[in-house]
Amino acid sequence: MRPQPLIVSSSVPASSEWYQRVLGLTSAHGGDEYERLTTADGTLVLQLHELDVHEHPVLFPDDGRLGAPGVALWFQTDTFDADVERIRAAGADIAEDVHVNPSAQHREIWLRDPDGYVVVVAGPAGDVG
Repeated sequence: MRPQPLIVSSSVPASSEWYQRVLGLTSAHGGDEYERLTTADGTLVLQLHELDVHEHPVLFPDDGRLGAPGVALWFQTDTFDADVERIRAAGADIAEDVHVNPSAQHREIWLRDPDGYVVVVAGPAGDVG
């Protein structure tokens, strides 16, 4: 079994562009309603779906807000320094700058995507321990 997270977006094309520019992902579908984002080797990382209460009403928040309080999209990377350079160059909204997580003994940077979802990019556990 592998996770294939799907999040609702107010603009699938804008969110797709953000994840490609900020995280270096690749579009594997494209379109205004649905997107599949993959790594360079084709591994599915994230799905984006338009805000459509009719097709998947369970995804639509009652208060109309996107983002998911208490949820973070967590990405582990073996190229943390290069990823942070790309994140900064892309002008991403940095919620928490690079810091060491003392429990995992790795570096993290916390972001917010265009819809307000928390996105974390982290090195492998123990990379600073």
